[in-house]
Amino acid sequence: MEMELDKERIKVLREKAQIYFRDELEESIGDLKADLIVEFFIKQIGPHIYNQAISDAYAFIQDKLIDLEGTLYVPE
Repeated sequence: MEMELDKERIKVLREKAQIYFRDELEESIGDLKADLIVEFFIKQIGPHIYNQAISDAYAFIQDKLIDLEGTLYVPE
């Protein structure tokens, strides 16, 4: 599955990359370079973050379902 972000989110990430390079590396980068950096991180790191988020959400839901069973059933 290829990760895709909407144009507004890409724009925000581009700006954050440019700010990072300016503030931390004292280097100015243009939109094209920032877009390439954002695209690289989305492709290389994005799937790992996405999979971890899914795993965390799954564990959270599992805990809630186990708790729900105890909440719904009345001892006989």
